[in-house]
Amino acid sequence: QVQLVESGGGLVQAGDSLRLSCAASGRTFSSYTMGWFRQAPGKEREFVSAISWNGDSTYYSDSVKGRFTISRDNAKNTVYLQMNSLKPEDTGVYYCARKNMWTTGWGTPRDYDYWGQGTQVTVSS
Repeated sequence: QVQLVESGGGLVQAGDSLRLSCAASGRTFSSYTMGWFRQAPGKEREFVSAISWNGDSTYYSDSVKGRFTISRDNAKNTVYLQMNSLKPEDTGVYYCARKNMWTTGWGTPRDYDYWGQGTQVTVSS
């Protein structure tokens, strides 16, 4: 059974930074692409970023490219999301997810099979 636990969310002002962490259980963490999604109230869950199993490939949505950085530490079974220059529109619940190895995509929720409980990020203007 895979468990993903996010942490690091909070209330910040526009322009501030936050670093989210996602700790994963299980011995196969290093074999999987991991992703971050977010969901604002009344909106669908949207892709934020993903990182390949060895960290060589990273992907970002256009809305966060240049401001957010995804990374992972396979020795610690942890994936991170460094968020800089935060904007009010970045507000939402941020979810960590493990990609289903049988899907070819990485940018939609259905490409992922395990999810964390989420951590709230609120950016005030």
